[in-house]
Amino acid sequence: MSIRIGNAPCSWGVEFADDARNPPWQTVLQQCAEAGYRGIELGPVGYMPEDPAILADALAEQDLELIGGVVFRPFHDPDAWNDVMDGAVRTCRALSAHGAEHLVLIDSISARRAPTAGRASEAEQMDAAEWSAFRDRIATVARMGAEEYGLTVGIHAHAAGFIDFEPELERLLDEIDESILKICFDTGHHSYAGYDPVAFMRRHIGRMSYVHFKDIEPAVKADVIEKRTGFYDACGQGIFCNLGLGDVDFPAVRQVLLDAGFDGWCTVEQDCDPLLNPDSLGDAKANRAYLESIGFT
Repeated sequence: MSIRIGNAPCSWGVEFADDARNPPWQTVLQQCAEAGYRGIELGPVGYMPEDPAILADALAEQDLELIGGVVFRPFHDPDAWNDVMDGAVRTCRALSAHGAEHLVLIDSISARRAPTAGRASEAEQMDAAEWSAFRDRIATVARMGAEEYGLTVGIHAHAAGFIDFEPELERLLDEIDESILKICFDTGHHSYAGYDPVAFMRRHIGRMSYVHFKDIEPAVKADVIEKRTGFYDACGQGIFCNLGLGDVDFPAVRQVLLDAGFDGWCTVEQDCDPLLNPDSLGDAKANRAYLESIGFT
């Protein structure tokens, strides 16, 4: 069994490929390696070079492995299907070119859900027909990733999308076959949604193919939920704190992984605003040191 620790461009504030605030992709690779990680995610497709030769050389220079990539697109919006598929196909091609394993699917933030992030009892629900079409769009991309590209596909719950709360995630898992869709479990988003990440892991560890490590600052969480603060504003306020400083029980997370014989990547994802949280390298080093202190080597 081997648990490997990676990081992702979102820890440097990279959420969208065309954001002028993004640091250079070369800087992210260099600092990721400097902080002690041996793997990195692709980030939003188009942020890193889509020419495989250019990216392969840069990864090799930093001795980094490409772990996977995320399709963070509006699966909830039928009118955005071309945009979803564009992101999905380009991400699959990039991952396949570099021998990466994990394709992560995330329903992006919806204006209908943003005010109720962290408030399951108040969140708007899809009607039966809307849910069915939404589920089928996710299943289509999952099947493409798994069967056409040989990737391991995981669904990732995310604040302010339509896969946010435990019942929605579990419903989706019941309705899409495990052979094409597993779980990319994010400890921080699960806490943000108001649930116990360790308890969920104990129930579903057998379907988890990939894990995102994220911690939640409880005072900030309480404040942004009360004030219905937008997701990106919450990131700027530091809702995703350094690992070990929030409400996620990472020693217990580690024990669940060990007990299950988990073999694979766990990736630090500390979503932040690149201007309001400028010391991404310092945070990356602190998170790596914390994980080592509790037994992740």
